Amino acid sequence: MTKISVNRLGLWISNLIASFGYSVIFYTILPLSLKWTSNWSRIARWCPIVGILIGLLLALLNLLLQFCRLPIMTRSALIVALWIGITGGLHLDGAMDTADGLSVTDKERQLAVMKDSATGAFGAIAAVIILLLKTVTISEMSLPLWLVLLSAAGWARWGQVMAIAFYPYLRETGKGSFHKENLRLPQDILLGLSGLLGCGGFWLTSGYLDWWQVGIIVLGNSVIALGTGYWFYRQLGGHTGDTYGAVVEWSEALILCWLTVF
Repeated sequence: MTKISVNRLGLWISNLIASFGYSVIFYTILPLSLKWTSNWSRIARWCPIVGILIGLLLALLNLLLQFCRLPIMTRSALIVALWIGITGGLHLDGAMDTADGLSVTDKERQLAVMKDSATGAFGAIAAVIILLLKTVTISEMSLPLWLVLLSAAGWARWGQVMAIAFYPYLRETGKGSFHKENLRLPQDILLGLSGLLGCGGFWLTSGYLDWWQVGIIVLGNSVIALGTGYWFYRQLGGHTGDTYGAVVEWSEALILCWLTVF
């Protein structure tokens, strides 16, 4: 390998790491160095991987709370609270704004209502329902919780990437517009999918489920992630940054509900 090829490879790896670092900064409040903020390109492709990282952090918190002998419902509530805290409430805020927008029957006013920073009654109701679903389902989960958290956070964000890729963006400008502009198909979809399928292999080593049950779980997770994005598209005719957040929050909650079946 020539010196030029080595330099190009090093530059490619450096750009890849920078892209992932900024994705973590954009989607979470994790304190990475500010030197990562120079690369905005294609950060949406990392969403499922960031979700897996969030799931791992939540799993570590659960282990700590178990060591402290906290009751299951208290642990569940604290896990959900940290879940919101890690993301800075970014996705939950989008879910609330989306609920407010969908409460308006006038199609022309929906986007204006969603852009309003004031939270309405429907936004507050949506937040309460999402938080209750997450807390209760975590407390009732019989599957290994660390795998459940990885699955819910990762697959929900893969659904966000799919919504970015396949549905029109409804605003000319906005925080979500650059995601669609920089997304490349199919590689940016396959990146997150490969990571999720790799994590799905851990289900087989858990000893809880047979291979066909793991297949049903993976299929159900993907259907929920895809179906949520499609539902918002049908309601609004496309997506905004707010609906991307709504896809994540509702997919997480519904995937957790789905996994209680097992």
